[in-house]
Amino acid sequence: MPRKARVKSPECIYHVMVRSVGGSPLFKCDGDKNKFLSLVKKYQEIFLFKVYAYCLMDNHAHLLIDAAGADISKFMHVINQCYTQHYYNIKYERVGHLFADRFKSKIINDDAYLLTASGYIHNNPSDINGFEDKVYEYPYSSLGIYLGLREDTNNIIDTSFVMSQFSNDQTKARMLYLKFVTKCTDINVKVEIEFNDEKSEYRSERVIIARNYTPSQIIEYVSRYTGETIDNTHVKGSKRSREFRSLVVVMMRCMCNYTHKQICEAMNNITISQVSKLLYQGIDLVRDNTKYPNIMCAFIKECKCSNG
Repeated sequence: MPRKARVKSPECIYHVMVRSVGGSPLFKCDGDKNKFLSLVKKYQEIFLFKVYAYCLMDNHAHLLIDAAGADISKFMHVINQCYTQHYYNIKYERVGHLFADRFKSKIINDDAYLLTASGYIHNNPSDINGFEDKVYEYPYSSLGIYLGLREDTNNIIDTSFVMSQFSNDQTKARMLYLKFVTKCTDINVKVEIEFNDEKSEYRSERVIIARNYTPSQIIEYVSRYTGETIDNTHVKGSKRSREFRSLVVVMMRCMCNYTHKQICEAMNNITISQVSKLLYQGIDLVRDNTKYPNIMCAFIKECKCSNG
């Protein structure tokens, strides 16, 4: 029987939950949790989504994500895949799936539900011995960041959107939010938050990044940005053409919301495995190569200026 299609919208905020297969450990040590968060940050820099809250438990994790126009399935899939295939399975000398089926998600449909979801996520450690009455001390929840008790070393979390709902005064907002979080243990809250269905979409005044650009727009922009000729899109072999093609692929993935198959067609029918390889190379280029640090933001700024 085919799976029910995931309800999605470019303007959505999502409560996301990932769980391990059969209740086995998703994170066996703190290093595993740190690796997962580093992958969230890595792909956040590429897909430009926001994270409002997270909590990593031993066999599951919760995230509150503002997709900001991106396709959440694309970046969650690559985060989970990289964690499993390029880290966990290698480290623990195993094979096969780690995550139970696809990730679960619920769409936030109003401000009240947004706050309740963040409170529920941050209150998860209350089930762990030693954290029942001090969930703010749990190191792999973003609550400590909200309360100013520890730094966001990965620079992942955006606290302003949630905290602005409580007070413009930071100290007062922190006090009110902690009090709110401790109330999110009620059974009725858990019934509402758990993943029984998906809510209708929540549209707000948040900034949504357009992801409907065409392959030709991407290719033309990368050509101008790098100084390479458009012909390099179809040239194989040289380092320069490989970098050009990698940048084009990663930008099609992010700014066109294209699937691997669609990128194959746009890149003159290269294989899906080639697209996957170019995508990972492009991600590393955008993050680590000093020649391309602002390619995404510069593209967005240029498009806004031309449309404005």
